[in-house]
Amino acid sequence: MHFTADRSGTVTEENSLQDRFLAKLYHSVIGRILLKPLISPAFSKIGGIFLDSFISRILIPPFIRSHSISLKEYESRRYRSFNDFFKRKLLYGARKIDRAKDAFISPCDSRLSVYKINGKNIFSIKHTRYTVASLLRSQKLAQKYTGGYLWIFRLRADDYHHYIYTDEGKVSKNHKIPGVFHTVNPVASDLYPIYKENTREYALLKSKNFGAVLQMEVGALLVGKIENRPGGHTVRKGQEKGCFAFGGSTIILMTQEGRVLPDEDILKNSAKGIETSVRLGERVGRKGDV
Repeated sequence: MHFTADRSGTVTEENSLQDRFLAKLYHSVIGRILLKPLISPAFSKIGGIFLDSFISRILIPPFIRSHSISLKEYESRRYRSFNDFFKRKLLYGARKIDRAKDAFISPCDSRLSVYKINGKNIFSIKHTRYTVASLLRSQKLAQKYTGGYLWIFRLRADDYHHYIYTDEGKVSKNHKIPGVFHTVNPVASDLYPIYKENTREYALLKSKNFGAVLQMEVGALLVGKIENRPGGHTVRKGQEKGCFAFGGSTIILMTQEGRVLPDEDILKNSAKGIETSVRLGERVGRKGDV
């Protein structure tokens, strides 16, 4: 089980059927044996092919019921497949983008945790220690974020799976790092360094207000694709960067020392191991003094 707080400070315990199933899978010997083929890129590719097929539409109604999804804020149309439904788009205006120049915004609907990157470029998530270099597979790039913050936005299966840029600026091309497909549910973080094992893709945003912001998309169990738009051009704050196909997934942001200060409630929650529920476009931090 794990805990989530909303922005008003109300904390709720999350212990869904999916959470309990994943806990048994990851915390038993037999479960970990079964995991090996499930987390392979080949399995996710096959799953993605099925979820792109016409017959997969039969999964849409039970998915809506089991996750209590309201379709009122989404475009009304017929879906060609389950993945077509999963990548559904919000109606215009369903999310408000905070346009204030000093507002650092969430790139997606998610559960957010923030971690300080220390002087040795090490950060800890749950019981797992990471180096920024292992996450990026680049010691040189890792040095940019010494003393900064790492922001983990964990999307659940019922969240809106499109994501945006946090500021205006020039974005690099996308860099892909191949890997496996562990779940990003917190139960896996106790046992596996999922953020340096999972397939991921990142780009650098030379932002107008927040320095060099690294944005990384992390694939997860049963995710068919990370579908990023081409990089290498100027972007606007709130402009869509891409979307995920089916599965719970994660966006990781890295900000440089002094460039962004996380909101106090998010910092306090993260220190207690509590995720904060945030929505696409809402402020999660402010411009720093550097």
